[in-house]
Amino acid sequence: MVLFDALFGKSGNSETARTLPWIPLETSGQIDDIKKNSVERPQVIFKHSTTCGISRMVLNGFQKSYPFSAEEADLYYLDLHAHRNISNRVAEEFQVVHQSPQLLVVKNEKVVFHTSHGAITEVDLDRFLQP
Repeated sequence: MVLFDALFGKSGNSETARTLPWIPLETSGQIDDIKKNSVERPQVIFKHSTTCGISRMVLNGFQKSYPFSAEEADLYYLDLHAHRNISNRVAEEFQVVHQSPQLLVVKNEKVVFHTSHGAITEVDLDRFLQP
């Protein structure tokens, strides 16, 4: 059981439990805010399936490696099971096919980068989030 807990994010390890400045993405109006705010600073959307072990592992890896503060970018968390309609609106608004887990970077009202699954933990976000 300990192995499964470690793999799926239930470890007491403080490195795994790192808290990021998540903004829950729960309303359609927030998508308009993301577009508007992306002119001033990058907006990052992490789409997560709360029932998928792979999505949980990717989320944990992302949390361990996320290098930016709340002042450098807005970081949105989208729970796909609770807000599938919002995920559909994100896909439509930004013309990006839905995947899970998925990471999108929005600048100047457009998605400048997106990826999914294990590639999320491999991306060098610095090149997309710096001015």
